[in-house]
This record gives sequence, structure tokens and C-alpha cells, in this order.
Amino acid sequence: MGKIGIYGSSFDPITNVHLWTASTIAHRARLDKVIFVPCANNRTDKEMKTENEHRMNMVKLAIEDNPMFEVDDYESSKRAGTAKQYTFFTMEYFKEKYPEDDVYFMMGADILRDIDNQEVPVHKRWKHREQLIALNKFIVMARDGIDMLKVIGQSPLLRNHDDGTRFHLIDKGLSMEISSSYIRDEFAKGGEPRYLLPSKCYHYIKLHQLYSKED
Repeated sequence: MGKIGIYGSSFDPITNVHLWTASTIAHRARLDKVIFVPCANNRTDKEMKTENEHRMNMVKLAIEDNPMFEVDDYESSKRAGTAKQYTFFTMEYFKEKYPEDDVYFMMGADILRDIDNQEVPVHKRWKHREQLIALNKFIVMARDGIDMLKVIGQSPLLRNHDDGTRFHLIDKGLSMEISSSYIRDEFAKGGEPRYLLPSKCYHYIKLHQLYSKED
């Protein structure tokens, strides 16, 4: 039996911190594989700046030298625009695909907080969050300024399923907070974010003129 981490994000674009996070979690949680799952650009809860094809291509370029990393188009192609384009169904898909393995959803502490954030109306919290939490295991990477134990304690849903194995909390040990939005802004303003993302992705963005002022 293996251990697989599912890493879902917009990856718009993928950054060196995404890769560092995936590598750190794989090492610390003893994962055998990390699967990157870019979300579709027609999701109602996210505003994508880049087409699915470009984001998928950049992830492929970024991970091609690491045999532990894979990319899957489940959300961007197989489930794009369908009623099942939510994390709960994504996890069901991968658990069916890898029935002999332990499958974990990887996320930052900010995502853990958002799943059942008690400070926002119920209808604005994650869809199918009850089933998602009850039926899955999670690896959570610390984010600056967020107390992960406090987040779990403040949510009845999270704390009622915190059995000691549900949430694997990982403290980074290093402050790295480079966002995709910052990189997009740098490109749009004529900045130079070259060393914040994989070199191949940087050149891909330049070649296809992504994140320009016109975009």
C-alpha cells in the first residue's frame, strides 16, 4: 500500500513555492507520489487568468524532472463545467483510481480555515464539506499567521472529525509566501519574477505573452 498526496490549486502560474511545498510534504509525510490537479477556468468560486491548457502545460514543465510528481486533468478536462467539480468528488475519483493506496488531500492552512469558516455565511462555505471531511484525510501545511489547531478547534465540523489521524499538520520551518497573484502582477507591471517560478515556466509565459497588461 502506498501513500498519495492530491495537490489541487489554480497553479496560475505554478511557483517555486508550490514545488517546495509538494516536495516538503512528500518528504515529511513519507508520500510515494504527489499528483498536481489544476482546477478548471470556468469554476464559479475562482477567477482564472489563464486558459486550462496553458496552466496544465506549465505544471507539466515544472514537474517533468521529478519522478515522484504527476499531473492529472481530472478537474480541468474530465470534470470541467460539471456539477461534480468540487474537491469531494475529486477525492472520490482518486480513491477509486488508487483503491489499494492511502490518498490524502494536500492544502495550506488558509484552505483548511476556509472549508468551514465560521465567520462567513453557511452558503459561502465549501460545497459538500461534511462528506469531504468525514471521508478523507488531509495533510495541512502551515501558513504565516494562521494557528492550525485554533482553526480546527473553532469549527464544529473539523474538531468533531479530529480523531488524531484526520489532519496531519506540518509546520514549514521556513517562511516562504510567494503567491501566483504576485507573480502575475510582476509580469503585468513589467517586473522581473524570473527566480520565483521554474525557469521553463518563466520562458513559457514569455513565449505566450501570458499575464501581460492587456490580459
